[in-house]
Amino acid sequence: MNLLDKFHNWRRKTRWNKQYRKGRWDNLRNPIEAERYTTIINFIKNHGKSQPSILDLGAGEGVLNEYIDSEIFSHFLGMDFSEVSIEKAKAKNFPKAEFVTADIHTYIPNQKFDVIIFNEAFYYVHESEKQQVLDRMLAHLTDNGILIVSIYREGIGCWEYFDKLKKLDFTIVKTDQEKTYWKIGVYKC
Repeated sequence: MNLLDKFHNWRRKTRWNKQYRKGRWDNLRNPIEAERYTTIINFIKNHGKSQPSILDLGAGEGVLNEYIDSEIFSHFLGMDFSEVSIEKAKAKNFPKAEFVTADIHTYIPNQKFDVIIFNEAFYYVHESEKQQVLDRMLAHLTDNGILIVSIYREGIGCWEYFDKLKKLDFTIVKTDQEKTYWKIGVYKC
């Protein structure tokens, strides 16, 4: 990223922290989101190994942890850009889970994971960095690990990055609100 892009990235981080402080993202707990989280969990159960280690990119306040039974996984690492959201997630003391604040553009996991989830995060990656971020995360996926991608609505400029991977499953989670839906796919290298 050039200097201007870095400045815009800093501004986004400031805005995200402010939004999490004010409760702007509390809507992620609305019942309308439940099927999206359930789909992610079902993809883990149906396509992942038993007791996987999970990396949740875009973990926010740990909402996925509110849905997933800790007996399903061996270890859970949630990462988000907003330190405010991560502090809120840490305060919930989820079992077998830890949370870190990091910028997805530069984040390097300290281990390999059986499941990596781009949880409403990939479309926030700067266009010039998308392939590098994807390649870095795939390098931290275990053999036979799975990648789950959840994108709100169309995700223009995102899905083509996953075309080279083997698609195991894909669905559109629709709601009764016309323009509220998610596309969710699960992939292997």
